[in-house]
Amino acid sequence: MQEQLIRSISQENYSSGDEVYEAVEESVLKEGMAVYITAEEKHYLVKSVYNSIKGLDVLQDIVDNPDITEIMVNGPENIFVEKDGKITKYPGHFTSMQKLEDVVQQIVAKVNRMVNESNPIVDVRLLDGSRVNIVLPPVSLNGPVITIRKFPKTPMTMDKLINIGSVSEEVANFLNILVVAKYNIFISGGTGSGKTTFLNVLSNYIPSDERIITIEDSAELQIRGVPNLVKLEVRNANVEGKNAVTIRDLLKSALRMRPERIVVGEVRGGEALDMLQAMNTGHDGSLSTGHANSTKDMLSRLETMVMQGAAGLPLEAIRNQIASAIDIVVQLGRLRDKSRKVLEIAEVTGVKDGEITVQPIYKFIEKSTDSNGKIKGELCATGNRLLNTGKLAYAGLLNKLKL
Repeated sequence: MQEQLIRSISQENYSSGDEVYEAVEESVLKEGMAVYITAEEKHYLVKSVYNSIKGLDVLQDIVDNPDITEIMVNGPENIFVEKDGKITKYPGHFTSMQKLEDVVQQIVAKVNRMVNESNPIVDVRLLDGSRVNIVLPPVSLNGPVITIRKFPKTPMTMDKLINIGSVSEEVANFLNILVVAKYNIFISGGTGSGKTTFLNVLSNYIPSDERIITIEDSAELQIRGVPNLVKLEVRNANVEGKNAVTIRDLLKSALRMRPERIVVGEVRGGEALDMLQAMNTGHDGSLSTGHANSTKDMLSRLETMVMQGAAGLPLEAIRNQIASAIDIVVQLGRLRDKSRKVLEIAEVTGVKDGEITVQPIYKFIEKSTDSNGKIKGELCATGNRLLNTGKLAYAGLLNKLKL
């Protein structure tokens, strides 16, 4: 019945979603006269037929569910969702491979992008801000693969992070002071550890009278309360492989736009050199993120990324550049109970014997595990005092730091 309704409704030329919905309701009521179906089944038919025509088919209900944070489609038969940090298989599926392919084209068409066999990988952003990665055959052997990272409609705040135990009030105050004093802060963590969310939270500590330029692969930051805000987003190459605008291009342009702070969503390659140079040339208070499993790993990765952007630059010079640019590294992690925590806050103290030196200021100490497998612990001060206090003194905040 559903397939028949979809065929009949799809042949009509309706100009709005409301017209389609009314037509679907009318068709379902007619079918309900011939074949007995319950009110619940009628409601299900109306919604599923409408979603198949105007929405994202079986994915629409998942996308609309605020409790689901990640959607993973591995071909038409297998859909997985992440809820409360746990991944489970969704009971629904696409009726055919063709229907899944139609949804893929519908997603990319809304943002004027293209994906096909000759260009089988694409990253796009939905209208609600959700981040979407699509991989098509022949690269994907499962059929079309869609991964959707959803973001909450109301942005995360530091108070919420404190309430769920991701960070303590003492650490929140510490970070607030550092952001206001224009320390360059780099947020590190693995996939799904909450780097973008934490970057969002820290960004909202920036004073409202400053000029901020954000640079991202896909716009996800939700900075509020700053009127002088410029948001830049990468543009991928077209079908001919031309007209791409990279993070490096945007960074170079941002330096000519009189920024007081530059916020880079994530560095993955040679743009790390441009970011470090921006931090070293008067743009204090800049923020960025990167993938790594520890503070030490993040600094090593930055070295590798800078080498990609400046082949032939001596390692010693690269390390000096990193140590001079980055003041603080915040390491995030996802524990075995799926909770996200700040695991370490470390100060980059300089270069000694050719190696970048860091000292931890706060470290997460695991204390116990309750009967439900929930990890109990807290972010504890290590006793190390902040060594580089020049920016605090310049901002008049030295006496507010309690360490």
